[in-house]
Amino acid sequence: MMNNSELVLQLHGLNDSLANRHIYFALSLTVYMFTIFVNVILIATVCMEKMLHEPIYIFLCNLCFNGICGASSFYPKLLLDLLADSHVITYAGCLGQMCAVYCYVFCEFTSLTVMAYDRYVAICRPLQYHILMTPQKVAQMLLLTWCFSILEILVGVILTARLPLCGQHVHKLYCTNWEVVKLSCNGDIAINNVYGFVLMFSHLLQTTFILLSYVHLVHASLRSHSNRRKFMQTCLPHLITLLIFTLSLMFDTLYSRYGSVHELMLRNLMSAEFLVVPPLVNPIIYGINLQHIRSGILHNLGLRPKALLTHT
Repeated sequence: MMNNSELVLQLHGLNDSLANRHIYFALSLTVYMFTIFVNVILIATVCMEKMLHEPIYIFLCNLCFNGICGASSFYPKLLLDLLADSHVITYAGCLGQMCAVYCYVFCEFTSLTVMAYDRYVAICRPLQYHILMTPQKVAQMLLLTWCFSILEILVGVILTARLPLCGQHVHKLYCTNWEVVKLSCNGDIAINNVYGFVLMFSHLLQTTFILLSYVHLVHASLRSHSNRRKFMQTCLPHLITLLIFTLSLMFDTLYSRYGSVHELMLRNLMSAEFLVVPPLVNPIIYGINLQHIRSGILHNLGLRPKALLTHT
Protein backbone atom coordinates (compact mmCIF):
# COMPACT_ATOMS: atom_id res chain seq x y z
CA MET A 1 0.00 0.00 0.00
CA MET A 2 1.29 3.45 -0.93
CA ASN A 3 0.75 6.83 0.69
CA ASN A 4 -1.71 8.42 -1.71
CA SER A 5 -0.63 11.98 -0.91
CA GLU A 6 2.94 11.23 -2.06
CA LEU A 7 1.99 9.02 -4.99
CA VAL A 8 3.03 9.94 -8.54
CA LEU A 9 1.10 8.20 -11.31
CA GLN A 10 2.54 7.30 -14.68
CA LEU A 11 0.41 7.87 -17.79
CA HIS A 12 1.07 5.35 -20.56
CA GLY A 13 -1.26 6.65 -23.27
CA LEU A 14 1.48 8.31 -25.32
CA ASN A 15 3.98 5.47 -25.41
CA ASP A 16 3.28 4.70 -29.08
CA SER A 17 3.38 8.35 -30.15
CA LEU A 18 6.83 9.45 -29.01
CA ALA A 19 8.42 9.16 -32.47
CA ASN A 20 6.08 11.80 -33.91
CA ARG A 21 5.63 13.91 -30.80
CA HIS A 22 6.30 17.25 -32.52
CA ILE A 23 3.70 16.55 -35.21
CA TYR A 24 1.15 15.54 -32.59
CA PHE A 25 2.03 18.59 -30.51
CA ALA A 26 1.50 21.00 -33.42
CA LEU A 27 -1.76 19.29 -34.39
CA SER A 28 -3.08 19.22 -30.80
CA LEU A 29 -2.14 22.87 -30.19
CA THR A 30 -3.85 23.94 -33.43
CA VAL A 31 -7.05 22.06 -32.62
CA TYR A 32 -7.05 23.40 -29.05
CA MET A 33 -6.57 27.01 -30.17
CA PHE A 34 -9.25 26.66 -32.84
CA THR A 35 -11.65 25.11 -30.30
CA ILE A 36 -11.14 28.04 -27.94
CA PHE A 37 -11.48 30.50 -30.84
CA VAL A 38 -14.82 29.24 -32.21
CA ASN A 39 -16.35 28.98 -28.74
CA VAL A 40 -15.19 32.46 -27.70
CA ILE A 41 -16.43 33.94 -30.99
CA LEU A 42 -19.91 32.51 -30.43
CA ILE A 43 -20.03 33.61 -26.78
CA ALA A 44 -18.81 37.12 -27.67
CA THR A 45 -21.37 37.41 -30.47
CA VAL A 46 -24.25 36.56 -28.15
CA CYS A 47 -22.96 38.95 -25.49
CA MET A 48 -22.56 41.87 -27.92
CA GLU A 49 -25.88 41.47 -29.77
CA LYS A 50 -28.74 42.57 -27.51
CA MET A 51 -31.32 40.84 -29.69
CA LEU A 52 -29.57 37.54 -28.94
CA HIS A 53 -30.13 37.91 -25.21
CA GLU A 54 -32.75 35.16 -25.31
CA PRO A 55 -32.80 31.97 -23.19
CA ILE A 56 -31.78 29.62 -26.01
CA TYR A 57 -28.71 31.73 -26.86
CA ILE A 58 -27.78 32.13 -23.19
CA PHE A 59 -27.96 28.35 -22.76
CA LEU A 60 -25.86 28.00 -25.90
CA CYS A 61 -23.23 30.30 -24.36
CA ASN A 62 -23.20 28.08 -21.29
CA LEU A 63 -22.73 25.02 -23.52
CA CYS A 64 -19.79 26.70 -25.28
CA PHE A 65 -18.22 27.82 -21.98
CA ASN A 66 -18.50 24.25 -20.73
CA GLY A 67 -16.85 23.09 -23.96
CA ILE A 68 -13.90 25.40 -23.25
CA CYS A 69 -13.65 23.91 -19.75
CA GLY A 70 -13.76 20.38 -21.14
CA ALA A 71 -11.08 21.05 -23.74
CA SER A 72 -8.91 22.80 -21.14
CA SER A 73 -9.15 19.80 -18.82
CA PHE A 74 -7.49 17.67 -21.50
CA TYR A 75 -5.24 19.63 -23.89
CA PRO A 76 -2.79 21.44 -21.52
CA LYS A 77 -1.64 18.22 -19.84
CA LEU A 78 -1.51 16.45 -23.21
CA LEU A 79 0.65 19.22 -24.69
CA LEU A 80 3.04 19.09 -21.73
CA ASP A 81 3.34 15.31 -22.02
CA LEU A 82 4.08 15.54 -25.74
CA LEU A 83 7.11 17.71 -24.94
CA ALA A 84 8.27 15.69 -21.92
CA ASP A 85 10.22 12.44 -21.77
CA SER A 86 8.26 11.15 -18.78
CA HIS A 87 4.50 11.34 -18.51
CA VAL A 88 3.65 11.61 -14.82
CA ILE A 89 1.03 13.32 -12.69
CA THR A 90 0.67 13.65 -8.94
CA TYR A 91 -2.25 11.93 -7.27
CA ALA A 92 -3.73 15.32 -6.31
CA GLY A 93 -3.29 16.49 -9.89
CA CYS A 94 -4.96 13.31 -11.11
CA LEU A 95 -7.99 13.89 -8.87
CA GLY A 96 -8.10 17.51 -10.04
CA GLN A 97 -8.11 16.44 -13.69
CA MET A 98 -10.86 13.93 -12.93
CA CYS A 99 -12.94 16.71 -11.36
CA ALA A 100 -12.52 18.91 -14.43
CA VAL A 101 -13.25 16.16 -16.95
CA TYR A 102 -16.32 14.76 -15.23
CA CYS A 103 -17.68 18.19 -14.35
CA TYR A 104 -17.59 18.90 -18.09
CA VAL A 105 -19.35 15.60 -18.85
CA PHE A 106 -22.11 16.05 -16.28
CA CYS A 107 -22.61 19.72 -17.09
CA GLU A 108 -22.89 18.86 -20.80
CA PHE A 109 -25.69 16.39 -20.15
CA THR A 110 -27.53 18.79 -17.84
CA SER A 111 -27.08 21.70 -20.26
CA LEU A 112 -28.51 19.65 -23.12
CA THR A 113 -31.47 18.71 -20.91
CA VAL A 114 -32.13 22.36 -20.06
CA MET A 115 -31.90 23.30 -23.74
CA ALA A 116 -34.39 20.54 -24.62
CA TYR A 117 -36.83 21.95 -22.06
CA ASP A 118 -36.38 25.44 -23.50
CA ARG A 119 -37.15 24.23 -27.04
CA TYR A 120 -40.14 22.24 -25.78
CA VAL A 121 -41.66 25.34 -24.20
CA ALA A 122 -40.82 27.54 -27.22
CA ILE A 123 -42.46 25.23 -29.76
CA CYS A 124 -45.16 23.37 -27.82
CA ARG A 125 -46.24 26.22 -25.50
CA PRO A 126 -45.23 29.40 -27.35
CA LEU A 127 -47.82 31.67 -25.68
CA GLN A 128 -46.39 30.83 -22.25
CA TYR A 129 -42.73 30.95 -23.28
CA HIS A 130 -41.88 34.38 -21.86
CA ILE A 131 -43.90 33.63 -18.73
CA LEU A 132 -42.10 30.36 -18.05
CA MET A 133 -38.63 31.34 -19.28
CA THR A 134 -38.07 34.55 -17.33
CA PRO A 135 -34.53 35.89 -16.70
CA GLN A 136 -34.82 34.67 -13.11
CA LYS A 137 -35.82 31.18 -14.29
CA VAL A 138 -32.94 31.10 -16.77
CA ALA A 139 -30.46 32.11 -14.05
CA GLN A 140 -31.87 29.43 -11.72
CA MET A 141 -31.54 26.76 -14.41
CA LEU A 142 -27.94 27.75 -15.13
CA LEU A 143 -27.12 27.71 -11.42
CA LEU A 144 -28.77 24.31 -11.05
CA THR A 145 -26.81 22.98 -14.03
CA TRP A 146 -23.45 23.82 -12.48
CA CYS A 147 -24.31 23.06 -8.85
CA PHE A 148 -25.80 19.67 -9.72
CA SER A 149 -22.78 18.76 -11.88
CA ILE A 150 -20.24 19.87 -9.26
CA LEU A 151 -22.09 17.94 -6.55
CA GLU A 152 -22.08 14.79 -8.68
CA ILE A 153 -18.35 14.92 -9.29
CA LEU A 154 -17.42 15.85 -5.72
CA VAL A 155 -19.21 12.80 -4.34
CA GLY A 156 -17.54 10.57 -6.92
CA VAL A 157 -14.04 11.95 -6.30
CA ILE A 158 -14.43 11.69 -2.52
CA LEU A 159 -15.44 8.02 -2.88
CA THR A 160 -12.40 7.37 -5.08
CA ALA A 161 -9.96 9.34 -2.91
CA ARG A 162 -10.75 7.18 0.12
CA LEU A 163 -9.37 4.06 -1.63
CA PRO A 164 -5.74 3.10 -0.84
CA LEU A 165 -3.73 2.52 -4.01
CA CYS A 166 -1.24 -0.24 -4.73
CA GLY A 167 -0.40 0.67 -8.32
CA GLN A 168 0.72 3.73 -10.21
CA HIS A 169 0.35 2.91 -13.91
CA VAL A 170 -2.57 4.54 -15.73
CA HIS A 171 -3.01 3.16 -19.25
CA LYS A 172 -4.65 6.25 -20.66
CA LEU A 173 -3.89 9.78 -21.87
CA TYR A 174 -5.45 11.34 -18.77
CA CYS A 175 -6.85 10.35 -15.39
CA THR A 176 -10.31 8.81 -15.19
CA ASN A 177 -12.23 7.45 -12.24
CA TRP A 178 -12.26 3.86 -13.47
CA GLU A 179 -8.51 3.80 -14.14
CA VAL A 180 -7.76 5.06 -10.62
CA VAL A 181 -10.26 2.67 -8.99
CA LYS A 182 -8.52 -0.24 -10.73
CA LEU A 183 -5.32 0.72 -8.88
CA SER A 184 -6.93 0.25 -5.44
CA CYS A 185 -5.42 -2.38 -3.14
CA ASN A 186 -8.57 -4.26 -2.27
CA GLY A 187 -12.00 -5.03 -3.67
CA ASP A 188 -13.84 -2.54 -1.44
CA ILE A 189 -15.30 -0.63 -4.35
CA ALA A 190 -18.94 -1.62 -3.88
CA ILE A 191 -19.95 1.94 -2.94
CA ASN A 192 -18.15 3.28 -6.00
CA ASN A 193 -20.03 0.82 -8.21
CA VAL A 194 -23.37 1.70 -6.63
CA TYR A 195 -22.71 5.39 -7.11
CA GLY A 196 -21.71 4.69 -10.70
CA PHE A 197 -25.07 3.04 -11.32
CA VAL A 198 -26.83 5.99 -9.63
CA LEU A 199 -25.06 8.40 -12.01
CA MET A 200 -25.87 6.18 -14.97
CA PHE A 201 -29.55 6.06 -14.00
CA SER A 202 -29.63 9.82 -13.45
CA HIS A 203 -28.23 10.60 -16.88
CA LEU A 204 -30.40 7.95 -18.53
CA LEU A 205 -33.38 9.82 -17.06
CA GLN A 206 -32.03 13.05 -18.56
CA THR A 207 -31.60 11.37 -21.94
CA THR A 208 -35.12 9.91 -21.71
CA PHE A 209 -36.51 13.36 -20.92
CA ILE A 210 -34.74 14.81 -23.95
CA LEU A 211 -36.04 12.07 -26.24
CA LEU A 212 -39.61 12.43 -24.92
CA SER A 213 -39.46 16.17 -25.44
CA TYR A 214 -38.40 15.54 -29.03
CA VAL A 215 -41.42 13.34 -29.60
CA HIS A 216 -43.60 16.32 -28.68
CA LEU A 217 -41.39 18.69 -30.69
CA VAL A 218 -41.62 16.61 -33.86
CA HIS A 219 -45.39 16.28 -33.44
CA ALA A 220 -45.75 20.05 -32.96
CA SER A 221 -43.42 20.92 -35.83
CA LEU A 222 -45.52 18.90 -38.27
CA ARG A 223 -48.55 21.06 -37.55
CA SER A 224 -47.21 24.43 -38.71
CA HIS A 225 -44.53 25.88 -40.96
CA SER A 226 -43.18 28.26 -38.29
CA ASN A 227 -42.74 25.40 -35.80
CA ARG A 228 -41.03 23.37 -38.51
CA ARG A 229 -38.61 26.25 -39.14
CA LYS A 230 -37.87 26.58 -35.41
CA PHE A 231 -37.28 22.84 -35.17
CA MET A 232 -34.82 22.80 -38.06
CA GLN A 233 -32.91 25.87 -36.85
CA THR A 234 -32.61 25.19 -33.12
CA CYS A 235 -33.69 21.62 -32.35
CA LEU A 236 -31.81 19.81 -35.10
CA PRO A 237 -28.39 21.20 -33.97
CA HIS A 238 -29.31 20.28 -30.39
CA LEU A 239 -30.13 16.72 -31.44
CA ILE A 240 -26.88 16.40 -33.42
CA THR A 241 -24.94 17.74 -30.43
CA LEU A 242 -26.62 15.22 -28.11
CA LEU A 243 -25.90 12.29 -30.43
CA ILE A 244 -22.24 13.24 -30.95
CA PHE A 245 -21.60 13.67 -27.23
CA THR A 246 -23.52 10.58 -26.11
CA LEU A 247 -21.95 8.27 -28.70
CA SER A 248 -18.45 9.60 -27.96
CA LEU A 249 -18.89 9.11 -24.22
CA MET A 250 -20.45 5.66 -24.69
CA PHE A 251 -17.55 4.47 -26.87
CA ASP A 252 -15.02 5.68 -24.29
CA THR A 253 -16.88 4.09 -21.36
CA LEU A 254 -17.28 0.72 -23.07
CA TYR A 255 -13.73 0.62 -24.40
CA SER A 256 -12.26 1.62 -21.03
CA ARG A 257 -13.92 -1.35 -19.36
CA TYR A 258 -13.89 -4.00 -22.07
CA GLY A 259 -11.28 -2.89 -24.63
CA SER A 260 -7.74 -4.22 -24.94
CA VAL A 261 -5.01 -2.44 -22.99
CA HIS A 262 -2.50 -3.23 -25.74
CA GLU A 263 -4.30 -1.32 -28.53
CA LEU A 264 -3.14 2.09 -27.29
CA MET A 265 -3.79 4.05 -30.49
CA LEU A 266 -7.44 3.00 -30.72
CA ARG A 267 -7.81 3.42 -26.96
CA ASN A 268 -6.43 6.97 -27.17
CA LEU A 269 -8.84 7.90 -29.96
CA MET A 270 -11.82 6.53 -28.04
CA SER A 271 -10.81 8.22 -24.80
CA ALA A 272 -10.17 11.62 -26.37
CA GLU A 273 -13.17 11.77 -28.69
CA PHE A 274 -15.74 13.18 -26.27
CA LEU A 275 -13.22 15.78 -25.06
CA VAL A 276 -12.15 16.84 -28.56
CA VAL A 277 -15.14 16.51 -30.90
CA PRO A 278 -18.13 18.08 -29.04
CA PRO A 279 -16.31 21.26 -27.87
CA LEU A 280 -15.05 21.76 -31.43
CA VAL A 281 -18.20 21.01 -33.44
CA ASN A 282 -20.91 22.44 -31.13
CA PRO A 283 -20.24 26.13 -31.89
CA ILE A 284 -19.70 25.30 -35.57
CA ILE A 285 -23.03 23.45 -35.84
CA TYR A 286 -24.97 26.20 -34.08
CA GLY A 287 -23.04 28.97 -35.81
CA ILE A 288 -23.81 27.57 -39.25
CA ASN A 289 -27.43 26.60 -38.62
CA LEU A 290 -28.72 29.56 -36.57
CA GLN A 291 -29.13 32.52 -38.89
CA HIS A 292 -28.98 35.13 -36.11
CA ILE A 293 -25.75 33.67 -34.73
CA ARG A 294 -24.26 33.38 -38.21
CA SER A 295 -25.17 36.97 -39.13
CA GLY A 296 -23.79 38.29 -35.84
CA ILE A 297 -20.49 36.43 -36.26
CA LEU A 298 -20.03 37.64 -39.84
CA HIS A 299 -20.84 41.20 -38.79
CA ASN A 300 -18.40 41.13 -35.87
CA LEU A 301 -15.70 39.77 -38.16
CA GLY A 302 -16.40 42.57 -40.63
CA LEU A 303 -17.52 40.20 -43.37
CA ARG A 304 -21.11 41.38 -43.69
CA PRO A 305 -23.14 44.52 -42.86
CA LYS A 306 -25.22 44.19 -39.72
CA ALA A 307 -28.58 42.58 -40.47
CA LEU A 308 -31.79 43.22 -38.63
CA LEU A 309 -32.16 40.56 -35.96
CA THR A 310 -35.49 39.25 -34.78
CA HIS A 311 -36.45 37.01 -31.92
CA THR A 312 -36.51 33.27 -32.39
